[in-house]
Amino acid sequence: MASVQQSRGNPIVVIVDDDPAIRSSLVFSLHSEGITGLAFANGGDALKDARALRAGCFVIDYKLPGMNGLDLLAELRRRHVAAPAILITTHPSTAVRERAAVTGTALIEKPLLGDALFQEIRAALAV
Repeated sequence: MASVQQSRGNPIVVIVDDDPAIRSSLVFSLHSEGITGLAFANGGDALKDARALRAGCFVIDYKLPGMNGLDLLAELRRRHVAAPAILITTHPSTAVRERAAVTGTALIEKPLLGDALFQEIRAALAV
């Protein structure tokens, strides 16, 4: 089930991460910035939710149950969902870095310290 904190008219950022603490903290932080956060524990649930397919931006963990974050992104693109995406992961391999670069996906390493993720989100929503 998706968790959402929404204010009418705000952009929607979809968060897909299997860690409930990360999901809830990102939704809370987005809300405090005036951005709606819609969170899912896996890619399959995100793909089933029509609201997620209208997102302004995606924040996707690479290591997800069922399908990895780049496979989720490929499926979103196959469904003609063109919103920018940011991949978050711990210790990405060279192959993951290269695949993210080829798809034009920003990559932010966990732990999510500083403001790098929110800078990427703001830039993505400005597109």
